Amino acid sequence: MKKIILTAIIAFGFIQTVFASEISYDKTDFAPVSSVIDDAVYDIRYFSSNNFTGNKIKGYKAPVAYMTKESLNALKTAAEDLRKQGYRLLIWDTYRPQKAVDNFVEWINNPNDAGDKAFFPDLEKSDLIKGNYIAEKSGHTRGSTVDLTLIKKDGSFVDMGGVFDLFSEISHPDYKKLTRKQKNNRKILHNAMIKAGFKGIDSEWWHFTLDNEPYPDTYFDFDVE
Repeated sequence: MKKIILTAIIAFGFIQTVFASEISYDKTDFAPVSSVIDDAVYDIRYFSSNNFTGNKIKGYKAPVAYMTKESLNALKTAAEDLRKQGYRLLIWDTYRPQKAVDNFVEWINNPNDAGDKAFFPDLEKSDLIKGNYIAEKSGHTRGSTVDLTLIKKDGSFVDMGGVFDLFSEISHPDYKKLTRKQKNNRKILHNAMIKAGFKGIDSEWWHFTLDNEPYPDTYFDFDVE
């Protein structure tokens, strides 16, 4: 395993000290979601230009979803639970290479690339840094985080009251201005993921990380291919 210890990085025009962490290119403990969940659907957004940058992101060479094997076992449990309730998983992102996160930072610092404002309609591009929507480190890069939603068994839409990667309070799991049905749909997803061993965050209803992730201090940088 190739390792590089990071003690500081240059980002956003200033030097920010971070806790030492490990960069690894070893993918032996990873597997594709399709190897354990055969009915999931994929819309890997960073493999396409349909994301907040408006560009295909570095490190995504195929529309494949990889996760650590431990997190995949937990996700399989959630999928089985949801399948009994009449749902399948639609996955937007899982493991994200460090080079992809670096690409986000490059985009932030590029004044000539406005990105896709549909994903941040009420914010300026610079606000994505101030609001901690984008940072130089991502839990996705540790391999045990997934961005996902529900679809029905026939592939039809489940209304969550907001779209993926919308930088807005609408994306907060407890956003109040939702219909009863939208709130219930979010709750169904949340409850299944928590029961399977994941934890959510307070800014994105679609984002879950394995509670006891196997690599809490390791950031991976192999390509998705």
